[in-house]
Amino acid sequence: MSKSVSVLALLMSLNAGFVDTAGFLALQGLFTAHVTGNFVTFGAAIVLGTSGALAKLLALPVFCAVVIVTRIFSFYLPAMGFPVLRSMLAIKTLLLAAGGAAAVYFGPFVQGDSWQAIVTGMMLVAAMAIQNAAHRIHMGTDPPSTLMTGTTTQIMIDVADVLRRAPPSVLSVAKPRLGKMSASVATFAVGCAAGACLYAKFGTWCFALPPLMALPAVLLAPTEVAPTKTA
Repeated sequence: MSKSVSVLALLMSLNAGFVDTAGFLALQGLFTAHVTGNFVTFGAAIVLGTSGALAKLLALPVFCAVVIVTRIFSFYLPAMGFPVLRSMLAIKTLLLAAGGAAAVYFGPFVQGDSWQAIVTGMMLVAAMAIQNAAHRIHMGTDPPSTLMTGTTTQIMIDVADVLRRAPPSVLSVAKPRLGKMSASVATFAVGCAAGACLYAKFGTWCFALPPLMALPAVLLAPTEVAPTKTA
């Protein structure tokens, strides 16, 4: 299962990079995956008087609320006979599909604070919140699939340890971790590039791709009905 989970993590990183970049371009600077980045863009919107301030302000509480609901709901899934991780990723895929449909129907978004832009953005934020929660709960041995700052920091620390020829006990952990984390960052970057290029070419129609990209991840998720972790 560990091999499939690693592939699953890469697929999630690819999708997160795509959604975050395409969302930023389409929704007047809204981060849908890296939601804490909206603190910066919210401040910029207030100072510069650009649109989208309300959506940026709502992103974090919506993200937090969805994570809480996802965590609580996950405890009921085994009793209903549903696999927890696969169910979470399936719901995420449905939200990506709904957000993509809204983006195509309502876009392009000239005003980031229009209700159409806010509804579209919050559906995408909710999808990424579920992905973050699912990854944190069920895929703790894999690098994060959205926030890459901490991952990049760890990569540089491991590179430094390799360069200084650290003791074998350190390198035995650092080298495998370096490979996994580098793959995660590279895959996220590919998703970002794809999101930017496809948005430039096709506009909001590019949002038809994320739910299709999410389907293989649903199929790769474990099918067994296991108790939800408590820590």
